[in-house]
Amino acid sequence: MKRLIVVDVSVRLIYPAVIVGSVYLLFAGHNQPGGGFVAGLVTGAAIALRYAVGGIEEIRAAWRLRPWTFLGVGLLLSATTAAVPLAVGGAVLEGASAEADLPLLGHVKLTSALVFDLGVYLLVIGMVLMVFEAFGDDPVVPER
Repeated sequence: MKRLIVVDVSVRLIYPAVIVGSVYLLFAGHNQPGGGFVAGLVTGAAIALRYAVGGIEEIRAAWRLRPWTFLGVGLLLSATTAAVPLAVGGAVLEGASAEADLPLLGHVKLTSALVFDLGVYLLVIGMVLMVFEAFGDDPVVPER
């Protein structure tokens, strides 16, 4: 497969910036538009760029964990965040928050919505990786 050096270098420069942007969307989604789903889609776009440049092996090298690991952890986080309020007498997805003063970060507020969005984020990434895993391999052509 012939590769263009300009495209390779461009994707290698853009990829980390898109991933950082998706993490920003994940955290900013509670006060502004965004959140786990949109952040996952942006990460999916970065994965698609990486696939276009290097194929499935490039994706496997960049994301060492298998897609079903992302799916399982994301589903576990989202389902647990939704169900825990039921166990303590609340409603499904009832919000909770905790605040702390951390040495390097200062005053930090953690909400259950963030944990739920993190689960959704991992689910979307897992689905995108699963699509490339399922359809990304080149077909094996038997030699004659």
